[in-house]
Amino acid sequence: MADAEHCEGPTQVLNYFGQLSSFTLYFTQGIEILEYYTKVPFYHVLFEIILVCWILWLLVSKSYRFREQSLELTKKEEEELIDEWQPEPLVPAQPLYSPEVLHSKIVSGKPGHKLNIDGKEYLNLATFDFLGFVGNEEIENSAIQTLHKYGVGSCGPRGFYGTIDVHLHLEERLAKFMHTEEAILYSYGFSTVASAIPAYSKRGDVIFCDKNVCFAIQKGVEASRSKVMWFEHNNMEDLERLLKEQQEKDYKNPKKAKVTRRFLVVEGLYINHGTIAPLAELIELKKKYKVRLFIDESCSFGVLGTTGRGITEHFDIPIKEVDLISVSMENSLATIGGFCCGTSFVVDHQRLSGAGYCFSASLPPMLATAAISALDIVEKKKDIFEDLRKKSIQIHKELKGIKGLVVDGEEVSPIIHLRLAHPPQDRQEEERILKQIVDIAFGQNLALTMARYLDKQEKFPVQPSIRITVNVQLTQEEIHQAANIIKEAANQVMA
Repeated sequence: MADAEHCEGPTQVLNYFGQLSSFTLYFTQGIEILEYYTKVPFYHVLFEIILVCWILWLLVSKSYRFREQSLELTKKEEEELIDEWQPEPLVPAQPLYSPEVLHSKIVSGKPGHKLNIDGKEYLNLATFDFLGFVGNEEIENSAIQTLHKYGVGSCGPRGFYGTIDVHLHLEERLAKFMHTEEAILYSYGFSTVASAIPAYSKRGDVIFCDKNVCFAIQKGVEASRSKVMWFEHNNMEDLERLLKEQQEKDYKNPKKAKVTRRFLVVEGLYINHGTIAPLAELIELKKKYKVRLFIDESCSFGVLGTTGRGITEHFDIPIKEVDLISVSMENSLATIGGFCCGTSFVVDHQRLSGAGYCFSASLPPMLATAAISALDIVEKKKDIFEDLRKKSIQIHKELKGIKGLVVDGEEVSPIIHLRLAHPPQDRQEEERILKQIVDIAFGQNLALTMARYLDKQEKFPVQPSIRITVNVQLTQEEIHQAANIIKEAANQVMA
């Protein structure tokens, strides 16, 4: 016991001195903190107090509050609300020609320059088979051989076991044909330009875009989340005005200008108008105002130029002057998919940033082989483009002076739009008049089509039109006959 009491005394003393030393330490730290706050500026102390109070408020406040009293309606009020309520339609309102849309005409067989519709043969001026490759035996045989070797689909994106040797071969051939360093292949024509634009242009960047670009470009511009400055169709004065406005903003804020990229987006041959972009003036403005030029050549590839290389060959301008070219192969090459081409530095960026390339299953190998075979024919039959050009010029001349209609499009363009010279205020009435012309022509075994637009989704509504497309397989007699049928139909409707 004596030993225990002898031990407890020193222990208590040590505990006492330990507590005293801890108190002294805390007191010393408190003095140091007070000295610190006497030296720092007052606004710094005030800011810390506000910050602490704000954190405490976040911890104790509720993210939502229940309503103290629920709103109760009387029986009469409930009935009034039910009577006033009008449900939204399950489908949008259909135009006047909806029966024809819902009960579309059935095409049997291959849609070449002649169509078999509901068992009757019609002259085809409605599809985009400019070079007449649909039904070509050489293309079909190569696709069938590839089908037996690889099967139908690749079952994966290009970066995940979806790359087949024919994809690489086609990319190599396309780059060589276009005289560029590299090409990248997409499995769907629409997604090509719609993926390429947002792969480069991001939030904070600026895009200068023609108002009459196709819907795919509109979706690509929208997906980029960039600032978009729209200029009037092929109006270089309006474009330069916008470029000057941006230049003035850059001078005022040079720091922001250093990190802001500027892009100019146009079509080589506009699908909605048949007009050609003024490439020489575009390149002049590109150099003057330091912007990057993107051209979608889905309709000009395989059409313009002495060998079908597009708008750069048409104007005899080096392709290196254009930063990026996108093409849908679903027109001239009569297959599926699309590609972009340019320098390796530019194109390689899409292999990790092009959404359609990274996340879509790659192009079926047989369709890639079909594109290669189509390129082989294009390189062999170089006179095919001159033939297409002559027939486009012929139909333009034949349609001049057509009653009540305006011919929209360049003479060398195989895409022609017929629009009312004096359209009524009612869009549906305008479409009804044009549809009558199409129906009369159809009754005389001529297949035409109304150009279809997503009116509520188009950035700038396009005037309704009858779209005519030229196929190189059409004969001069057939073109003359088709033009006479259209003129007679217009005379009947406009009488």
